Amino acid sequence: MILEIMIEPGLYHLLFISTALFFIGVYGFFTRRNLVTMLMSVELILNSVNLNFIAFNKYLWYDKMDGLFFTIFIIAIAAAEAAVAIAIIINLYRSHKSIDVENAEEMKY
Repeated sequence: MILEIMIEPGLYHLLFISTALFFIGVYGFFTRRNLVTMLMSVELILNSVNLNFIAFNKYLWYDKMDGLFFTIFIIAIAAAEAAVAIAIIINLYRSHKSIDVENAEEMKY
């Protein structure tokens, strides 16, 4: 009989994944010129913060719900931010026929 052993990831594993997500998001935000990929990079950064909140809540303060409440709040803020950003991207595409960041410079004046 084969027994499957489930190894639960520890705090350091989750923090490593969260750090990797954060730096992938920062790299994507600073190197991309497409507004949609920049929006996805910001979402990666916010998800890495959510993973930190959940990891610390589970391993350090398991009797409190603060990390979960902060995570739900960040998810709600990220949804509102995505809706506003997509509306701006759609209006930029309608006016300039491009979603390049360089074309968004013309919207300042």
